[in-house]
Amino acid sequence: MKPLRLSILLLALASSLVTVSCTQQKAEKATDYPMFWTWMDYRPGMNFDSICTVMNEVGIDGVMLNAPTPDDYRVAIPIAHKHGIEVYAWLWTMNTEHDRDKLLKEHPEWFSVNREGKSLADTTAYVGYYKFMCPALPEVREHINNKIKAYCEVEGLNGIAIDYHRFVDVVLPTTLWPKYGIVQDREYPQWDFGYHPAMIELFQEKYGYDPREQEDPSQDEQWLQFRCDQITEVANMIAETVHSYGKKMAASPFPTPAMSRKMVRQDWGKWNLDIVFPMVYHTFYTGDVSFISDCTIDNVKQKNPMTTLYCGMTASNDSTMFLCMDEALNNGAEGIAIFTVNGLRSPEIRAQFKAYTDSVKELRSQSKINPAATGRTTVNINPFENTGIMKAIDMRMKEYIGSTETLNLDEYKLTDQYGATKCYQVTDRNSGLTFDVNFYFYGNVISGWSVIPEKTSYEKFLK
Repeated sequence: MKPLRLSILLLALASSLVTVSCTQQKAEKATDYPMFWTWMDYRPGMNFDSICTVMNEVGIDGVMLNAPTPDDYRVAIPIAHKHGIEVYAWLWTMNTEHDRDKLLKEHPEWFSVNREGKSLADTTAYVGYYKFMCPALPEVREHINNKIKAYCEVEGLNGIAIDYHRFVDVVLPTTLWPKYGIVQDREYPQWDFGYHPAMIELFQEKYGYDPREQEDPSQDEQWLQFRCDQITEVANMIAETVHSYGKKMAASPFPTPAMSRKMVRQDWGKWNLDIVFPMVYHTFYTGDVSFISDCTIDNVKQKNPMTTLYCGMTASNDSTMFLCMDEALNNGAEGIAIFTVNGLRSPEIRAQFKAYTDSVKELRSQSKINPAATGRTTVNINPFENTGIMKAIDMRMKEYIGSTETLNLDEYKLTDQYGATKCYQVTDRNSGLTFDVNFYFYGNVISGWSVIPEKTSYEKFLK
């Protein structure tokens, strides 16, 4: 990189610290935690010291570490602390992991059931490792709590960060639909979980009816919230245990409480968290970095007021990484977690990342207000005013047309609207090809889009 460009970059990076709004409580608490984190898998025998060295080189001083056993943490923690890195145990809760086979064999009755009456003990949802348990079962809660206690007893562990604390995705992010050959423009029974007999029984005791008897259970707000509340109860049980050991409680949930409530029955704004690392992976949703700022703005308002808000994002070995961090820090996040540090592969990107982390840490240490903060407190959900998304849609249309020429589109026409989905049609006058363009608004943010040529016009176009 040329020296002039580097100096410009450093000047820009110096403006990348979050403004602490007057509505955020206890702003000083942000200094209690590392500002930059990574998720990391740990396996016995790996060279963890060298990974910690890389974390130091790029300015990451917190790690959410996933290790098979408490004893593995007893090996890893002294190494991390030698490098000045805090360690949180990154633990899967409702979805099983290291003990998956044992639990499937010994307790198949613990596993979640979908609207079709099929249990994850003997069926698959998307991938084989999706083996979620039912949060309504006291035995499941006891199992999870005992697991948490075992990790909390590890000396030197700074905190617990729970993950997969939810149900199966009733709706996947739009970019994953082609991978599984599905379209999830609404909630479908095979992916709608939470129908374990124990869950149904508890709901009936409280509300006096069976949700399965309704024409469309997905439209029942009471039934949705009840399942969310079961997950919340378990999360707050875990938090009570973690805090009793004097450790911090964290979680890695879906992008916003409103989105996750609809997509995975995860109402995390009600969890008693010290830190939250929402996984705002923009490439899974709209593909545009505006998704990060939109989610962060909503998260400032939706999170527990006593929870410190971070932003989780996928690492990239290019300049996109810095744009993503800017969108988060300039709109209310107090820090960043990346998945993972291993994604920062080139020496140049690592050097830029270190310059970035140093600059924002320095501003925070001086309690300076972020001069780059946007000041936005509301999200614009009109996709036609989002230049990044509309540019991506145009590019997708051009791929179908097989041309790089400028499109000559007529007016977008709304053709249907249901749930979180809005359907439009638009025709390119040059090619005569008509496109079905859908937008998805889970959690009242633009959370995805799709473009498909209308069948009749496409057949005509191909001739």
